[in-house]
Amino acid sequence: MTATPQTHNYPRLMAHETYLLHQTKIPVNNTYNEVEQKPIKTHKQVLPEILFITSYPPRECGIATYSNDLIKAIEEKFGLNFSLKIAALNSKDTHYSYPKEVKYCLQADEKEHFIQLANVINTDANIAMIFLQHEFGLFGGENGSHLLKLMAHLKRPIVTTFHTVLPNPNPKIRKLVRKMTDYSNSVIVMTQTSAAILQSDYGIAQQKIEVIPHGTHLINTDTTERMEAKIHLSDRIVLSTFGLLSEGKSIETAIEALPMIIKEFPDVVYLIIGKTHPEVLKKEGEKYRDSLYQKVVERGLQNNVRFINRYVTLDELMAYLQRTTIYLFTSKDPNQAVSGTLAYALASGCPVISTPIPHAKEWLQGAGINVDFQNAEQLAQATIYLLKQPSIINEMRLNALHKINPSSWQNTAIAHVNLTKNSQIKRKTALKYELPPISLKHLKKLTTPNGMIQFAQIAEPDLNSGYTLDDNARALIALTKHYALTGDVDDLQQLTIYLNFVLFCQQNDGHFLNYVNQNGAFASKNKTENLEDANGRAIWALGYFCAHPHLFSPQQLNKAEKAIQKSLHHIQSFHSPRAISFAIKGLYYYTTINNNNESKNTIVLLADNLVSKYRGVSHKKWKWFENYLTYANSVLPEALLMASLSTDSSLYRKIAKSAFDFLLTVIFQNQQIKVISNQGWYQKDETANRFGEQPIDVAYTILALDTFYQSFQEQHYLEKMEIAFNWFLGNNHLHQIIYNPVTGGCFDGLEKNHVNLNQGAESTVSYLLARLVFADIKNSNKTIQQAEKEREKV
Repeated sequence: MTATPQTHNYPRLMAHETYLLHQTKIPVNNTYNEVEQKPIKTHKQVLPEILFITSYPPRECGIATYSNDLIKAIEEKFGLNFSLKIAALNSKDTHYSYPKEVKYCLQADEKEHFIQLANVINTDANIAMIFLQHEFGLFGGENGSHLLKLMAHLKRPIVTTFHTVLPNPNPKIRKLVRKMTDYSNSVIVMTQTSAAILQSDYGIAQQKIEVIPHGTHLINTDTTERMEAKIHLSDRIVLSTFGLLSEGKSIETAIEALPMIIKEFPDVVYLIIGKTHPEVLKKEGEKYRDSLYQKVVERGLQNNVRFINRYVTLDELMAYLQRTTIYLFTSKDPNQAVSGTLAYALASGCPVISTPIPHAKEWLQGAGINVDFQNAEQLAQATIYLLKQPSIINEMRLNALHKINPSSWQNTAIAHVNLTKNSQIKRKTALKYELPPISLKHLKKLTTPNGMIQFAQIAEPDLNSGYTLDDNARALIALTKHYALTGDVDDLQQLTIYLNFVLFCQQNDGHFLNYVNQNGAFASKNKTENLEDANGRAIWALGYFCAHPHLFSPQQLNKAEKAIQKSLHHIQSFHSPRAISFAIKGLYYYTTINNNNESKNTIVLLADNLVSKYRGVSHKKWKWFENYLTYANSVLPEALLMASLSTDSSLYRKIAKSAFDFLLTVIFQNQQIKVISNQGWYQKDETANRFGEQPIDVAYTILALDTFYQSFQEQHYLEKMEIAFNWFLGNNHLHQIIYNPVTGGCFDGLEKNHVNLNQGAESTVSYLLARLVFADIKNSNKTIQQAEKEREKV
């Protein structure tokens, strides 16, 4: 359920004229509504329109809510590519004040309206594609057959979503669904069960069917925590259900089960959230709700049942679900293919006890329990079993989150937009993803007064994982860049924390330790692991910090400089090419404000080491520094390029470009980046592993691409930067987001078949470093544009 956006009132069955492409006026027949459009200025690019034929808010029904959420998700991710419009379905004797994106209205119970709407769509030059939401009760005619009149006349690609797929259909329904499929370029269903029924019971070809699960909302724990404080449930054990109330939900089954549950757990409270379905209200008023009230009173359950008979906002709903111990889904319709309420419950991490509709049977393995239809005793037993097993409830919560994540609205939007590739929509450029706003929310959540916590369990910091120099050094770089771009003084407190942590890790002889436990003591792992790379990252961070003397206090800058000077003799003995490269980067930045001979000589020493490694193993088909590609590969040629910028060495520059361009041929394929797998390094003359991709490697590649573009001004570097960043936004082999725009965190990895949902420090800071590159470019472009305007004035 979502809040109704600002609306514009359009009188029912009133004739309008609309300006379409090229401002050609098209008369509109007065048998359907058309919302007046503003004239399109010809000098502006006209985006291709995707038209959604669906019920739409403020109409209250599940399809309307679904379509609103889907359209918002597509707009947020792909608004640069399409204009999204709606042909809203009106039921008999109803009229709504629709928002501005509603372009047409269709009176779904009047047959002639369908053909008339088809004719207007066919003459609307802007419309490139149609997404049609189908439910049998939405359209007039026998079994909704009026819809065929529209589909038969449309001359645009159609993608039809079947929200219900009836098994064992009668001949009329089978014929109807087959005709709809024939008119569609492809059809969407939400479960594998529905896809199988379409093939076996309707004879629909598998290649025409796409399975895209019902979308769900990512959880904003900060918002839900604030909302939870307002719902006053104290320490009660919460069971809940939500949705528009109707007899089909069989809420009475749960009420009948409650006395058995309360006998074991007296503190249980059952929340019945949501208004009565408007169509039910129209036909029979509150008869069903009143019958439920009566059952509650008869059983003396007034203290254990709460009816929340009102519209709740999305934030309120998610807060109720986050507070829920077990979600109860009691539908008595075995043919209900999918439930949005069940999906939302899983997305909130709720273990679910459900009747065995196809959606539940497919999704609840490990995340809930299925019970028989209208069986109160089974429902009670399952609830009591889980309440007595808190460890199983916690396990189910995690399983629910992992199962449902691929169906976040962001991922559902990607899946829908991918279907446009096979349509008539023509694009001169590749699909453009909207850049998410920069967020430090999760970074701050991971940060304590001591430093940045290493790991997270989903989005919650794991304090027991302690701290690392690696993470705090990267965080120091990211926050320095953010502060330089924004001037946000709130950054200073965290910058001080990260700087102090890096300085704390430096030992008397100049080298750094990496691991610090949750109590602030150095961990024993420091004695057993090679810490060269961590030491290199420390120098990178300190050098970058020092390169911004106008931002920080003299005391802080002095401490950072002393730490660099103290470590120089230690740096010179590095063997790891990555440690060498990190150190070169740090010294490059440091010498921009302190060009002393020792630092410069150290850069030359380290760069010569890289050149020696390159000459030792490279050949025509393998232009690299080692016999294998591992992690953080982009840092090596980037560091050598920085060394050339510091020393004016053409040799460093030539090798840097040769190695980097070679690396790009390995990791960029088919307009996607696929960095080297952490499941097995890429050995020379062997086939690369392709799964197990880490955000840090994508981020390092973006940083290097930026450096090479600034130096060589070759357009393909800029293009690859965008491709690489889109990996975070869904342009990867799973077509799933890696950055979580709600938490501001970044998922820890992309595996073959799933995304690692933990949002730890390494991945979160890596994403931020990559995102800030684009903010820096935008800032630079503004500066260039301003300079050009000044030149024009002169």
